[in-house]
Amino acid sequence: MLDIKLIREQTEQVSAALAKRMGQVDFSQVLDEDQRWRQSQGELEALRSKRNEVSAQIPKLKKQGQDVQPVFEEMKAVGTQIKELETVAEGLARSVHDFLAGLPNIPDADVPAGGKENNRTLRSWGEKPAFDFEPQAHVELLTSLGLIDYERGVKLSGSGFWLYRGYGARLEWALLNYFVSCHLSAGYEFVLPPHLLLPECGYTAGQFPKFADDVFYIEQGNAEKQAKAEKQGTVEKAAERHFLLPTAETALINLHRDEILTEEELPKKYFAYTPCYRKEAGSYRTEERGTIRGHQFNKVELFQYTRPEDSSRALEELLDQAESVVRGLGLHHQVTLLAAQDCSAGMAKTLDIEVWIPSMNQYKEVSSASNARDYQARRGQMRFRRQGQKKPELMHTLNASGLATSRLLPAIVEQFQQADGSVVVPEVLRAWVGTDRLTLPPQKS
Repeated sequence: MLDIKLIREQTEQVSAALAKRMGQVDFSQVLDEDQRWRQSQGELEALRSKRNEVSAQIPKLKKQGQDVQPVFEEMKAVGTQIKELETVAEGLARSVHDFLAGLPNIPDADVPAGGKENNRTLRSWGEKPAFDFEPQAHVELLTSLGLIDYERGVKLSGSGFWLYRGYGARLEWALLNYFVSCHLSAGYEFVLPPHLLLPECGYTAGQFPKFADDVFYIEQGNAEKQAKAEKQGTVEKAAERHFLLPTAETALINLHRDEILTEEELPKKYFAYTPCYRKEAGSYRTEERGTIRGHQFNKVELFQYTRPEDSSRALEELLDQAESVVRGLGLHHQVTLLAAQDCSAGMAKTLDIEVWIPSMNQYKEVSSASNARDYQARRGQMRFRRQGQKKPELMHTLNASGLATSRLLPAIVEQFQQADGSVVVPEVLRAWVGTDRLTLPPQKS
């Protein structure tokens, strides 16, 4: 959420910055409502002060034998004024809040304007694999090697699901073990959060109310009433309705919601493993076959809470941590700075790590490292107090995939495939997988 004070004081600058990712924003109505709300607060303060002063005089008037009935009538009228003005003020505050809650974050100055066509490739690592044989696509490789069973995944859960089998399951779990060991070595605290979250978690992350329809819900009570409450932003009325987390970020961003940390406690560095559950499963075009896009996939997520002056450096650290994991696997990849419209709404800056998928002749994102600055912290009132200071400040929050597995498997089997149909296992995974090469199962006679 953006700061109304910033919009009030730098209207043109905020409008110009947001134009990178959306059309022209008209702030006239919200600024008018903000001004009226501030005026109402002044009027309420004056009326309440008057009520308190007169109320304090009533015992004296009674003691002096004076008739206090006119004073009671006056105070009754003042009370009515206060209630009416409070109702107006609450309506104005709600309208301002709803407008701010719907705005995306302000992109950083170095973020390109426009959509994904303006994304900038910053660097690449390794060489694209060259084959002296006809390479296979990952769906065929994963199927022929018996690593993934697509048909039974669909039989169990429908389109957009699959199941890992044999060495495929071991390879998936090896990736997760590898990620965990890397992030523990880097000093991040391991977290295993609940998979069912309350609506307020989605709001704090910046995913609700705009993307409230993109998650899977576990219904309890009156679902229609709860869904309406969520769309109106009254998340406390929908507390019985849980949703399956779309990413561990949604949980990690809420660890310190409504808390004030000390400066000495920052930065906080966490990572979590969870499956991720998402409705938006794509179009299932040829380029999205197999595990490239689905309703459920495994991911390890990195997260940091920092002081404002440290967040830019923290973003580079998160990016390097995620990229070092990809380098450790030996996968050819590139790093891309996303244009404003290609970033998530709550993020000021995002850098993607994209692995090369030979059969697609394109790169696919396996990690997004993002800086939300104080956007999420304002929504969740996550603050810290500097040493020697009384007034707390908003923290900055950052996240990065570290990593998602569903696109790494296609990259591994395609980049490391051999002429005989086997796949060389990355060295860092071999102890967990139990072999250095995935081979075709023996044919039954």
